[in-house]
This record gives sequence, structure tokens and C-alpha cells, in this order.
Amino acid sequence: MRFTTRTFLIITLLAILAGCGGPEPSNEPFSDFEKTVETYDVIEYAVPVFSEVDGVTYINDILIVNREYSLPPDYNPGLEPEVIDAYTRLIQDAAAEGYNLTIVSGFRSYQDQEAVYADLAGRLGEEEADQIALPPGHSEHQSGLAVDIGSVESASNAAVDFGDTPDYDWMKDVAHEYGFIVRYQEGKENITGLGYEPWHIRYVGEEAATEIYEEDLVLEEYLGID
Repeated sequence: MRFTTRTFLIITLLAILAGCGGPEPSNEPFSDFEKTVETYDVIEYAVPVFSEVDGVTYINDILIVNREYSLPPDYNPGLEPEVIDAYTRLIQDAAAEGYNLTIVSGFRSYQDQEAVYADLAGRLGEEEADQIALPPGHSEHQSGLAVDIGSVESASNAAVDFGDTPDYDWMKDVAHEYGFIVRYQEGKENITGLGYEPWHIRYVGEEAATEIYEEDLVLEEYLGID
């Protein structure tokens, strides 16, 4: 059989038309590849941003003071107004719910903490004192952002542990709504550097306090320095 140019063109055209009946080619060579998106907790992988103002350390704009980070001896702000407003509302709302909360201890200067720590170390020894108190310059009470709170009963009777009262059971689950966290949690002593203190609450603002409460964190974990 002799192929002419016309015959060749017809055969080529038929081949092209036959090919049009199949699936359209994909522009994405891996269209059958299924992507897997893995989500991460932002808090867990947050990068702490440090800043220092007049010897005071802030991480992500939150003042930090603990065994590692200290405050200068002359840092003496007194209780911050927002803290006073927040704990006043907390105590008033507690009373409306039938609970009796009271402030046991507020601001303590460097010199005040020095006296407290020296007294404990003298009576108990420095090693034991370290389990229940922080050296001067390392106490949150000097920051003006922390208070010790208790029930009227626990504040007036040393035999009553605030952590075992109905007042604490109520407070621990609502403190974040007022911007407070229970700073030294049970089971996280190796992170906070201090024993469990259900009475010690620290003001960090409602947004941060809510995230810390909902994620069951302590401040060091939240700031990424645990």
C-alpha cells in the first residue's frame, strides 16, 4: 500500500481524535498525593521575646521574677492599681456567691522580703527555707502584681489550709476571669522553683490568665522558659 501525504494526515488526525476520548492530562503530576497538615500548640512552640527595663525582665511583655530572674533592690512600685481593682472585684463576687475571701499579704519590698527570708533561714535553716520562700529580689510580692489570698477562716486559723476550703475550690476556677493565676501549682514545683501555694495569685491580665488556666500551665511554661 502506498502512503501519500494525504493518507498520512488522515491517519494522524484519527490518532489525535482517538486520544481525545481518554482522561484529560493533569497539570499537577502529584494530584493523587494527599497532603497531611499537622497542627501544633502555639503556646508550646512560642518563642520567648526578652526585654529589660531598668533591671526588670519582661518576656512577651509579662514581668517575670522567680529563682532565676530577679528585681532590683530599689524596685518599689507598691501594689499596682489594676491588681487592687481585680482582687476587689474577685472578693466582692465571691461574697455574692457565699464565699469569704480576704487578702492576707500584699506588696513586700526587697527589704521586707530580706527580713522574711532571714527569719525563716534562721529558724529552719537555709535549705528548708528555700522550699517555702524566695530570697530578696526574687519574690513576686515585690513586683506589685501578686497577693496572698485566703478564706476568712484560713486567714484566722493556722490549722485550716486554704487549699482544702470550698472558697479555694471556687476561686481557682474563676481567678483567670479577673486576670489572676494560681502561681505555684501542685506537681509543678520543679518548674516554679517553689512549693505548692494555693493562696498565692499573680496578676497577668485576663487573656494570658485564661490561656494559662485552660492549658493547665504555670507561668514559666506559658512563657517558654520551663
